[in-house]
Amino acid sequence: MTDTANNKRGLKAFLIKTLLDPVLLYTVLLIMSIMYHYRSNLAFPYGLLAYISGWVVFRIFDFVYKHHIIGFFVCLALYFLGLSSAYQCMEIGQENYPITWSLWFFTPQDSLKYNKWYTLAIFILFLFFMLSVVYYFTRVRYRIFMNFLIFIIPFTIYGKEYEKMPIGYIIALAVGYVLMMVNFRQLHESQKEIFINKGEAWKSVAVFTMLFALFSTLFPKPVVHEDRTVLETLINADKLTDQLNAMLDVFRDTSSGEQFRAKQSNIPHYIIQADDPMRLKTSTFSTYNFKNDNWYTSDIDSYYRNFGENTFDIDFSYGLADAVFFTAKLDSDFAKKYGLEEYAGKMLNYPKKSQAIVTAKYGVMNGGELVPVPQGATALTGTNFEHELVLSRSGAVFTKDQKFYLNDSFTFDYIPSDVLANEENKQLVQVLAEVEDYSEMLKEGYTILDDLWRADDETKHYRAILNVNEAFYDDYTDLLLDYGNDQQIYDLAQQITAGCDTEYDKAKEIEWYFISNGYVYDLDYQKAQGENVHNFLFDTKTGVCVEYATAMVMLARAVGIPARYCEGYLMNEEQKDNNYSAENLYAVSANDGHAFPELYIKGYGWVTFEPTMSNITNLEKKNTEKSSTTVLLSKAGLVMLVIAGILLLLLLVMPYLTHKFFIIINRKREPDKAVAAVMHRLCKLYGIPSTNTAGEAAEFISATSGADISATKTLFSKSAYGEIPMTEADRDTAMTDYLNAYEALKESKKKKRKLKKSPQGGN
Repeated sequence: MTDTANNKRGLKAFLIKTLLDPVLLYTVLLIMSIMYHYRSNLAFPYGLLAYISGWVVFRIFDFVYKHHIIGFFVCLALYFLGLSSAYQCMEIGQENYPITWSLWFFTPQDSLKYNKWYTLAIFILFLFFMLSVVYYFTRVRYRIFMNFLIFIIPFTIYGKEYEKMPIGYIIALAVGYVLMMVNFRQLHESQKEIFINKGEAWKSVAVFTMLFALFSTLFPKPVVHEDRTVLETLINADKLTDQLNAMLDVFRDTSSGEQFRAKQSNIPHYIIQADDPMRLKTSTFSTYNFKNDNWYTSDIDSYYRNFGENTFDIDFSYGLADAVFFTAKLDSDFAKKYGLEEYAGKMLNYPKKSQAIVTAKYGVMNGGELVPVPQGATALTGTNFEHELVLSRSGAVFTKDQKFYLNDSFTFDYIPSDVLANEENKQLVQVLAEVEDYSEMLKEGYTILDDLWRADDETKHYRAILNVNEAFYDDYTDLLLDYGNDQQIYDLAQQITAGCDTEYDKAKEIEWYFISNGYVYDLDYQKAQGENVHNFLFDTKTGVCVEYATAMVMLARAVGIPARYCEGYLMNEEQKDNNYSAENLYAVSANDGHAFPELYIKGYGWVTFEPTMSNITNLEKKNTEKSSTTVLLSKAGLVMLVIAGILLLLLLVMPYLTHKFFIIINRKREPDKAVAAVMHRLCKLYGIPSTNTAGEAAEFISATSGADISATKTLFSKSAYGEIPMTEADRDTAMTDYLNAYEALKESKKKKRKLKKSPQGGN
């Protein structure tokens, strides 16, 4: 029975020791902080798996440490199992995935679709690596420098993609690293070295935690807008980076919008001189696949026109109503047929035309193909690019044969986006939108002007506008009204736009719908497999600009407004330059990448909208603060400061509180128990092992502080060994000895501290 009990106690002690192993716990924390980067919502499951696997692997390492020869082969088998498992995950992940694991690893994760097998391979590789090096440099050969290098590995994983590590992991890793140094340290051999009691180390850790929190709370790192241009352009010259840029940045015929889900590089791609902040369009997509949540191009997006020169009109969102009313003025039969007699010759009231100069910067040093086109652009009026530019049917401008490079610039005329905010303009446009055969009106108007276009420049200009609109309008209605026949989307669209008189009013109602109906802009949100625009609208209500833009396109189509999905940039960061005023100079980088919808408003043309405005306006400051490590560090530091302060206060006052509590309790005990409690309490205060006798304890106390507890020693011996009953007077005698010994110990400690501080004591 005794052997069985001993075995049970031994097994229990072994499990407690190994399951609460600080090396294992610290390694698991390292793994979790890394895996949070690759899949934040699976960090805890990966941590649990790392804990279980790590416990098993550490037991194997213990065996290897004791049995070197056999252990060597066991270790080889273990590493072979780990590497082969990782390789199998890579092989499975490669199926139906466009790039290899190595390229996936070096590519920013925010630009890619999540691959669970590639991520599992990362986990296996980091698991075996971390378990091996942390175990070796703590249990086998302690090296503080190597442990520090291991400590910063998670930070480098985040740093390579400009991502902020969650503040909880930062504090936990810092405290964990200090605990590792406390528990595993290698001192030089010297008689002067003193090993402190490891129990005392917790006081040091508490002080460190409080100071760490205090520093992060009261002295947050200032926000610095650093110029990383030189460093990052040097990195971009690297061959591997060129390969990645070539793969990710070429003209694409599909888009999942993954590049908009988190912060990327802040290298300026373009500097824009313009009077207003605006959206810049680089590409459009017309067809949405509900199954894989991807957008695809069509002929409307990819077909283009050559002009023979690099200046041309962009006749998609300006002058259509004027062209129709101009035709009605020239041809009374046309005016009568479409009920436009009273509107013949009318013109919309446009804001003054503005100019935007788009200049390529360091972010396109590897070459650009898609020229950012300002919203409301009416013409490309100039460029220093010497090769051919073309205009797609969707209003995108791109190069034909040669790429453009650093300092190539493009000048556009554009109309500010508030044309239809004017009520008179809106009503004139609505007159045309209500024409029963809108498409036939455009075609007939173009035919009339086509016979007269050589008469003057005005007629030629309006003919070109009608030509673009009549040629493509049927394609718009054939392709850009598809919303997947989703009944819920249709019903929601009808509900949102109920009571609206014009198409523009309907568009604005849809645009504003997301702000007041609980939708959340969240860069950290990870979409589940199979999640699409329907889920965003009715279930999750969480996403980024991609989801908002896609949702508005689908809702607009459901109420009969042709719409398409666009990608490009959002200008919102003003720049300072000696050559320009701060009010009209903007920079855009990969961080400013943006998705937005374009809707075809009958009678006017294409208009861009901003359903993500809740993020861009009201939530911009909030999300900026959310992504700032220093601000989060300050907030978390405040919490840590309070907790650490409470713990430190308890550590300081606990001896006094327990002393007072002992006096109160012991005066109420039975005399026999009270005398025994005094002896046990004094041994604990003076650090006397329980193996010492009462006489040895009395001698140690006398030698340490000069206190005399001989009376208590005698009483304890009589009670414990002689079984002589104690009286209340005996209890009072023991309590007097206790109080004297307590005060003597305090005085003894004070003298030692003074001696250390004195010059003689220091020498």
